[in-house]
Amino acid sequence: MSTSITEIETYGVERIPDAERTARPVDLFRVAFGGANTFATCVLGAFPILFGLSFWQGLAATVLGLAVGALILAPLSLFGPLNGTNNAVSSSAHLGVHGRIVGSFLSLLTAIAFFSISVWSSGDALVGGAHRLVGLPDTDVTYGVAYALFAGLVLVVCVYGFRFMLFVNKIAVAAASLLFVLGAVAFAGDFDPSYPGTLAAGDPLFWPSFIGAALIVLSNPVSFGAFLGDWSRYIPASTPRSKVMAAAFLSQIATILPFFFGLATASIIAAKAAEYMDPAAPNYVGGLLAIAPAWYFVPVCLIALIGGMSTGTTSLYGTGLDFSSVFPRFSRVRATVFIGTLSIVFIFVGRFAANLTQSISTFATLIITCTAPWMVIMMLGYVTRRGWYDPEALQVFNRRQTGGRYWFAHGWNARGLAAWLVSAALALAFVNLPGQFVGPLGGLAGGIDISLPVGLGMAAVLYLALLAAFPEPREVYGPDGPRLVRSADTPVPPIAGAEAAA
Repeated sequence: MSTSITEIETYGVERIPDAERTARPVDLFRVAFGGANTFATCVLGAFPILFGLSFWQGLAATVLGLAVGALILAPLSLFGPLNGTNNAVSSSAHLGVHGRIVGSFLSLLTAIAFFSISVWSSGDALVGGAHRLVGLPDTDVTYGVAYALFAGLVLVVCVYGFRFMLFVNKIAVAAASLLFVLGAVAFAGDFDPSYPGTLAAGDPLFWPSFIGAALIVLSNPVSFGAFLGDWSRYIPASTPRSKVMAAAFLSQIATILPFFFGLATASIIAAKAAEYMDPAAPNYVGGLLAIAPAWYFVPVCLIALIGGMSTGTTSLYGTGLDFSSVFPRFSRVRATVFIGTLSIVFIFVGRFAANLTQSISTFATLIITCTAPWMVIMMLGYVTRRGWYDPEALQVFNRRQTGGRYWFAHGWNARGLAAWLVSAALALAFVNLPGQFVGPLGGLAGGIDISLPVGLGMAAVLYLALLAAFPEPREVYGPDGPRLVRSADTPVPPIAGAEAAA
């Protein structure tokens, strides 16, 4: 692939040739951090205050959720450099060459949800800031134009591909970070770290609120799990794995900046005007604009534009890439344009016709709940395989072939699929989002939403148990054999088909 940002990327999910894998771990850091260094993350940072926590309690919940989430996410960065393709294709090794569509559709749905959130939140902030700054009418037409222009810019960047997206994120990381730091000056006079929250000492709702806030923060790093391979597949396989994981880990730890911004400004909003913090539909952007000094309206608009571009491009780029992997007849560019167009239609229908702007956050939470067990299966699969994979066998589905090490039973690996299905279903049953979605078991933990830990734990236990009870073929483990589990002498069919590799 050319290093020029103006040359359209032609590679999809086929293995990137070694000679053209010139990205570095720092590039992965920029893309992953840039995609989260936005208003959407600030809104998540406001939730501890929404839940009634004090500033210091909210900060503790934020740090806890961020650290745990980053640790869960980091190993998912290894598959891209190792296999030269995205994580959905790499999941063929554990779910089967057909079962890998689970990862593709999870990332597809997550990307559409977060692309929509980025366009809505950034468009609202942009129009709101312009309204207060120059009196721009905040009508549906104005919002529609803002959404269309913003979504169109994102789509153009994604069509050009990885290098253009990396260029945007290089600018976004520095610019958005500087503007958030500038916010410390804007709100320093109003910020009071002794903000007490609304929960009284010894309140029985404290622990449910604290854990719930930490899990919301944790969900942000987890949401990147299916996409890390999209960005890391251009990193050479020879790159030390510790450096790749460190880049992914630190990219999420760095988001303490927008999380802190959201937490601090939310405490100011809550102290000054409780009406801006309606728990049923928190209007964080409106509250932020209400308390911001007039000179900070331009930085708010810039954060909306830069941060939203970063989140939107990382989301939509992964969407097009995964859709092209599910339907190999689509090139990456065609898939990106097709899915991008559908997403833009969804954005307008959801905003102006169906009132989906609130429920989309619930939808994103449920998708992340289902993605977390898939991530555990990928990580444990990596451990049991000793990090060994057959890149050619991973591409069987994309080449419309049959057979290979990951064919299992007609392209489906019941071990990984059963572990994911049971774990995801159980996790959904424990979801507790009052006023939005409460699973049938959501009340068993005293009001605490424990869906993510339940899904993570169940996936780990069940997947390892299934590998022990039903050993996989010896051929999938490579020359050094399995780790922690045993294998079976099951024959593996050869790769067959018109596009079989030479």
